Amino acid sequence: MTQPKDHIIFPLDVGSEDEAKRLVELLWDSVGMFKVGLELFVRCGPRIVDFITSQESAGVFLDLKLHDIPATVARAMAGIAELNVRLTTVHCGESPRMLEAAVAASGGRVGVLAITVLTSVSAADFASSRLHADPKSELTHVALQRAQFAHKAGCAGVVCSGLEVRTIRTNIRRDFLVVTPGIRPAWATGAKDDQRRLATPAQALAAGADYLVIGRPIRDARDPRAAALKVAAEIAEFQASRNRSVQ
Repeated sequence: MTQPKDHIIFPLDVGSEDEAKRLVELLWDSVGMFKVGLELFVRCGPRIVDFITSQESAGVFLDLKLHDIPATVARAMAGIAELNVRLTTVHCGESPRMLEAAVAASGGRVGVLAITVLTSVSAADFASSRLHADPKSELTHVALQRAQFAHKAGCAGVVCSGLEVRTIRTNIRRDFLVVTPGIRPAWATGAKDDQRRLATPAQALAAGADYLVIGRPIRDARDPRAAALKVAAEIAEFQASRNRSVQ
């Protein structure tokens, strides 16, 4: 049975294996998955994944954001599929062949998520890049196009900000996973960081997100485990309120 904590993905964005292990041992029963990104994977490799999966009930989201020619991505994905992780990421590229190659190479052993638009990218950043001459190509529109692209390629879901979830949910069937980073609980907003497009847990869930990537509010808290439990309580309250509204 799904519990509120199962919606929480905690990113192990730390600079050492010892610190990552400390956080895993502290939070393994308070979050649903641990996200291993480039920084930690470059330092530790597969052994950090093995350590996490050895903990009771802890899952791994391997966030390497693959982006290369289809053959290279396929070979990398075949290796990822052997690591016993639940989810992994591939950038939406310039052609469907890369995503299709990733999905095929996964062999159904790991859910492939497509990155739409990074939450650190603002609308101004996107416009100033001059990569999209079409004025209609604002972020929500682009995120939806890329999500549809990923869905057609057979991906399990996408990663997008809380601001694009509702649009994606409205246009793509419910069993397509939506993972949302840039989550800041109301009690943790105001801190300066590199995330530009933010949402609270309730906002993201109300829009239709399946998983919430929540890092700084938990990691930087005086008591990370208490902070994770506070987020889970906030999710539980949202779920209870939603259930009351439909009765």
